[in-house]
Amino acid sequence: MTILLVEDNEGIILGLEYLLSQEGYRVLTARSMEQAKGFLARENIDLALLDIILPDGDGFTLCRKIRQEMYFPVIFLTAKEEEADVVKGLDLGADDYVIKPFRNRELVSRIKGVLRRAGKGNKILRCGEIFMDTETGVVKCADREISLTKLEYRILTSMLSYPGKLFTRDEILADIWDMSGNFVNDNTLSVTMKRLREKLGDSEGQIIRTVRGMGYRLEKAAYGLE
Repeated sequence: MTILLVEDNEGIILGLEYLLSQEGYRVLTARSMEQAKGFLARENIDLALLDIILPDGDGFTLCRKIRQEMYFPVIFLTAKEEEADVVKGLDLGADDYVIKPFRNRELVSRIKGVLRRAGKGNKILRCGEIFMDTETGVVKCADREISLTKLEYRILTSMLSYPGKLFTRDEILADIWDMSGNFVNDNTLSVTMKRLREKLGDSEGQIIRTVRGMGYRLEKAAYGLE
């Protein structure tokens, strides 16, 4: 998938180009609004990372143009942390708002979450007896349809996308961040994981395994998938 990075700070550009390319993304870098418009006119973009302060304009204007003329997810990546700027960015239709300085793994997690919710990832996810159709929202376990809360659904989507991967608690919390600006606390995460396991018939934690002091992993070995 292709990410358009609109940023004029060379240090941030170099770091993000390396980080995102390591994650398998194709990165197009625009150092100005004019360059960004050129990419928008000739490239198929899957997601845009926009700084607000640009040499020849601002990211708000660019976000407005994207929302009026095309559809793909937009994440603001900026040092402007005033509440008014955050609200303005989200009101313009941005899918997320990340304040510099940022943590690399958290940013990658947010990008993946936004892409999933925009339907850019696989529509059918499976691991053993667990089945998820991200287009319809149907989730089944052992051919039995189960009802999940919004938080449970987001967590399971992440794990089904990368079975066997260790998800730290910080990564999961970043992925289920509430767009209203409220953060899900650590205790709520523990309760949510417990209820998700119960719905999957995993009260012993053999499917979603706890890695002590680190996080959780959807255990492929439980289904003989190693």
